[in-house]
Amino acid sequence: MKSLLFLVLISVCWAEPHPDNSSLEHERIIHIQENGPRLLVVAEQAKIFSHRGGNVTLPCKFYHEHTSTAGSGTHKIRVKWTKLTSDYLKEVDVFVAMGHHRKSYGNYQGRVFLRESSENDASLTITNIILEDYGRYKCEVIEGLEDDTAVVALNLEGVVFPYSPRLGRYNLNFHEAQRACLDQDSVIASFDQLYDAWRSGLDWCNAGWLSDGSVQYPITKPREPCGGKNTVPGVRNYGFWDKEKSRYDVFCFTSNFNGRFYYLIHPTKLTYDEAVQACLKDGAQIAKVGQMFAAWKLLGYDRCDAGWLADGSVRYPISRPRKRCSPNEAAVRFVGFPDKKHKLYGVYCFRAYN
Repeated sequence: MKSLLFLVLISVCWAEPHPDNSSLEHERIIHIQENGPRLLVVAEQAKIFSHRGGNVTLPCKFYHEHTSTAGSGTHKIRVKWTKLTSDYLKEVDVFVAMGHHRKSYGNYQGRVFLRESSENDASLTITNIILEDYGRYKCEVIEGLEDDTAVVALNLEGVVFPYSPRLGRYNLNFHEAQRACLDQDSVIASFDQLYDAWRSGLDWCNAGWLSDGSVQYPITKPREPCGGKNTVPGVRNYGFWDKEKSRYDVFCFTSNFNGRFYYLIHPTKLTYDEAVQACLKDGAQIAKVGQMFAAWKLLGYDRCDAGWLADGSVRYPISRPRKRCSPNEAAVRFVGFPDKKHKLYGVYCFRAYN
């Protein structure tokens, strides 16, 4: 017991000569250090807004409680940024720094660095933002046995849109839904993105996959085929379903783009293959569904001409409702998936900027 007590004491105590009796080595003042200043990590903003292609800094600073110092000086500071997922037991590594050592991970490589505007600044700068960067990030600072964390949400300006393939309603399992969104210059939407879209007026009666594996749909105008006309507006939740076997539509999310979306002026209407070639001849590619939604929502693009898109669908964007052109609401109007070889329409093209 005495040995145990001695070991405990030497871990928290040290001695120095008494200033008035320095020649008496057996006299000492005993200092007992209990709890030192606690490490605190703070995010000055809990939510940051940006857009695809932009640069953003996620704020994070660290202090010691009741002091203005950044670190104790006895241990190296380790800063780790991770991205949180819908599975709270899993995190995606983004960036780690300790002393002069730096490492970034995955598709963040070459795009992230610490701002380091001061000795206690652990803020992370992300450049050339992509759609997949959307989400919640954790800043963790470690000094010896002390550590603390802060969480910052990165939101992207964009638009959520429902999507189903040529096969029709409820034909996508979760993994096919992810690919379908990627094929249309978008990513599968999160619940928060769908909720924000619902608050902005999105009303859709078909249930679709979300990024967390749940199946939901937004209703602003309750009616009989969509949960009942006596129900309250909201985002209806079907719950979590088998990602391999269950089949639904999907809600996709896209943001602004670095390029030009336009309706190709052409002397004749075109089959699908002719439309693809016409865009190529004009130095562009046939546009994707996500690019049309982004142009409509974020740029106010308005055109009353139905045109082919890359997935073989025919649509047209109306931002100014008028007679014969979506008279009741601003929307991207869906004509359908016509016969590619025999039906004739215009075409929407997209030319990327270098």
